Amino acid sequence: MSIARNAGILMHVTSLPSPFGVGDVGPAARTFLRFLHKSHQRYWQLLPIHPVIATAGYSPYSPVSVMAGNTLLISPEMLAEEGLLDAGQLPAYYLPVQAQADFSTAVTIKNALLREAYQHFTTGSFPQLKKEYDVYLQKQQYWLEAYTCFMLLQQQHKGLPWHQWPSADRTPVPQLFSRVLTAHRQEADRLRWEQFIFDYQWRQLRKDARKLGVHLIGDIPFYPGYHSADVWAAQSLFKVDAQGKLKGVAGVPPDYFNAEGQHWGMPVYDWDAMKAQQYKWWISRIRRCLEWYDSMRLDHFRAFSAYWEIPGKDTSAVNGRWQPGPGAALFEAWQQHLGTLPFIAEDLGEIDAEVYQLRDRYQLPGMHVLQFAFGKDMATSTHIPHHHRANAVVYTGTHDNNTTRGWFLQDTAKTDRMRLTQYIGKRVFEKSVHLVLGRMAYASVAQTVILPIQDVLGLAEDARMNIPAKATGNWTWRLLPEQLTEAVISRLKYWVLLYDRKQR
Repeated sequence: MSIARNAGILMHVTSLPSPFGVGDVGPAARTFLRFLHKSHQRYWQLLPIHPVIATAGYSPYSPVSVMAGNTLLISPEMLAEEGLLDAGQLPAYYLPVQAQADFSTAVTIKNALLREAYQHFTTGSFPQLKKEYDVYLQKQQYWLEAYTCFMLLQQQHKGLPWHQWPSADRTPVPQLFSRVLTAHRQEADRLRWEQFIFDYQWRQLRKDARKLGVHLIGDIPFYPGYHSADVWAAQSLFKVDAQGKLKGVAGVPPDYFNAEGQHWGMPVYDWDAMKAQQYKWWISRIRRCLEWYDSMRLDHFRAFSAYWEIPGKDTSAVNGRWQPGPGAALFEAWQQHLGTLPFIAEDLGEIDAEVYQLRDRYQLPGMHVLQFAFGKDMATSTHIPHHHRANAVVYTGTHDNNTTRGWFLQDTAKTDRMRLTQYIGKRVFEKSVHLVLGRMAYASVAQTVILPIQDVLGLAEDARMNIPAKATGNWTWRLLPEQLTEAVISRLKYWVLLYDRKQR
């Protein structure tokens, strides 16, 4: 992160108002980049951009692969610009741009268009694109072959989790790769090509962002999903047994809000095995993400210090135990192989001194969230502005929080609202609370302020992106084109200048 004071906005790509059911990296993304530039925003913070599946509620935090890109984010318009699709045919696939994403329909539309584009690629003359494709295949082979084989087997087994596959397909050995990739050669080539096109379009997005002075902040889920190419291809690095069944499960312990804790359903890492391989898996993962982002938020940062491990057969988190994470050894490995550590530490939740020590040892910015600041511990809270750190990022809320208006109406007690009133010295109202907390965030000594786009626009609870305890109905909120008004741009520019957050 830059040491200068700056500002940004949090919004996922899927929330863009693209006309194919879900946001993508096409024209709507360029419109949003211009909005960020006009309003003097330096950062666009994203949620994870990996492949998602219906059985996980399309959650970006339960990825099918932490190395692959989400092909739903591929833009048909950009494919047409390359001559891979007929632009005149695209309107036939348009859906009404609504405030909720339609993932299932988008999957059908994008799959059909990608198949057509791939057919044009294989039969047409695209010398430069084919040259770049060959380079991509060589560079990404270290993860791409396992991912492709996994996806083919998933299709063959009709979406069954890999640990329920026949034993011959559960273990990724060279003979299996050869058999599957040879038997399904054309489909394998198409899957590889789709990943190439994702990267090709993402590079264009990042290039356009840089031209406008906008930096992309990615998000690194701590764990891959259980049913993922990552776990299947590297079972020895995760707590699964010889049959692929869970031995140790990720989650968080019981607390005041949840007597059962949280059981996330994915395996924890075998950190001894990771260490024996000198953290090669994690080094490759971050190196891959550096191809997409300028900096990254490390989700569930506390688990790098110590993580909650639940016995594999348990269905709640109650009987879990704290286990030591990799700590400084992993960060030293990253530093040795990758150089600088462009990370934001998501240091929220049950945090102890060891977590802060790890964060500060590598001078990583942490997080302050204003919605957490007005409880009974307001005077001493790390989230209240008078206790903010300069080396930090301040938010009104995150993707896991309610919108600030929703928070004020639904999630605060009368005493919380009273403390907010006492803190700012005047009464706060629901229709303006997003402006109050937005100004408070901009005024903070924290070097970076990032506001969720919903709070920039002052949207209510129905614009919330995620409710962590809710299994379905998350991740669907979308921006409408008419919401990015000149008045919004003017207000953000004013705050940037007033609180000395303009890029220099």
